[in-house]
Amino acid sequence: MLQPTLCIAAFVVFWAGVSSISPLQVLPFIVISPAIALFAVILFFSFIERLGKKTYSLHSISLFRAFIINWVTDQNAPLEKYLEEMGEDKDIEVTLLKFDSSKPKAAFIVPHVHPGPFKNIGSSLLPSLLKQKYQEEYGCDACTPLGILGHELDLPSQAQNHKIVTQIMTSAKFKGLIDLATPFVKVTDGPATACCQIFGDIALVSFTLAPRTTEDLPQELGRIIRAEAEKYGLKDALIINAHNSLTDTVDTEEHLDSLQRAASRCLQKTANLTTKQFKVGAASVFPSEFSLKAGMGTGGITAVVVQVNNQKTVYAVIDGNNMIPELREKILDALASLGFDESEVFTTDTHAVSALVTGRRGYHPVGEAMDQELLTSYICEAAKKAEASLEASKAGFLRFVVPKVRVIGEDRLKAITFLVDKAVKKAKQTLIPVFGLEGLFLILLLFLL
Repeated sequence: MLQPTLCIAAFVVFWAGVSSISPLQVLPFIVISPAIALFAVILFFSFIERLGKKTYSLHSISLFRAFIINWVTDQNAPLEKYLEEMGEDKDIEVTLLKFDSSKPKAAFIVPHVHPGPFKNIGSSLLPSLLKQKYQEEYGCDACTPLGILGHELDLPSQAQNHKIVTQIMTSAKFKGLIDLATPFVKVTDGPATACCQIFGDIALVSFTLAPRTTEDLPQELGRIIRAEAEKYGLKDALIINAHNSLTDTVDTEEHLDSLQRAASRCLQKTANLTTKQFKVGAASVFPSEFSLKAGMGTGGITAVVVQVNNQKTVYAVIDGNNMIPELREKILDALASLGFDESEVFTTDTHAVSALVTGRRGYHPVGEAMDQELLTSYICEAAKKAEASLEASKAGFLRFVVPKVRVIGEDRLKAITFLVDKAVKKAKQTLIPVFGLEGLFLILLLFLL
């Protein structure tokens, strides 16, 4: 921002050299102009800094600088350091449903953490990171669908990711002993669909409002369904938000009663079924054609197939942030055409795909910027590979807590986002007046020589 002043000063020196003006006459200008420029810069930044302190008691400039560094260079450390300071410690719950045959076979890992806020910041990368680390540690496919929660529990840094990943890797060192399961059951109630399959005394439950918007669901819904599961003699439940349809209308709150009724009926119906021995197969594919900007996270597509008697069910998990409407139904139809009796599609809600493209959302939900036929073929490929690996298996379940994990809540995240937005607007508002007045003052000073 000192460049305009330096240019004017250089011009004055040149002008003095080609005119009859004495160098001593322009010396005051050369001495004073940098001071005026420095004052203008300080004034400009003070306007922005005062905005943050007045509104949120935050340092606007350092926060703005950290955002820019991440935006331009993808460095996450400066911004994550800032977020760490603003966070608070919480105990984070994790649910794990794993399957073993002669060796580890597959796993559903659901940490009670929202995978945000965006790009490579905080827990945005946690779904793919967890999948990668679990597969490296146990040599089997893993998936990380979204739990029942919202932005109230984002992690601020990679250090907190590491804390959760490390605890999960350690806690998962146990053998599955559950050898009986029910068939897969799907129940609808108005716009709500609930799916359930019971392994021993553990229910695997999922929700969707597709083709309506299925976004973040309140934690209270998860607590209600766990209590409902206990009514039917079950010990616990792993509960998943399918997060698989996104429209321009978000009316999730209006349909919570429907979701609760669908889940209750689904649990009751499933709990009355006879359990049988089961087989599990799993596979992952990583489509090279779909980038983060297109909406596909690095976790790719995971398919877990469960067979009970003659029923084969596909759980397809896509590492993305929601899906365009009706795509779920197309995928389910494609899987049915392959001979699978039941299926459901999930996304991880990874925010690694967010803030990478311009537009209203700042990201593409799965299918919006992808060849849908190609995407569907990849899901079918993963399902067929998983089917080919079916083996008699046993399930194991664990619910545990990772203590003292740093989190940053939704209100604080909104404050930060709003502050950066206001800082940009304030910069635009003050840029021309401050530096325009600086230029005008320098011109007047020049004429007074």
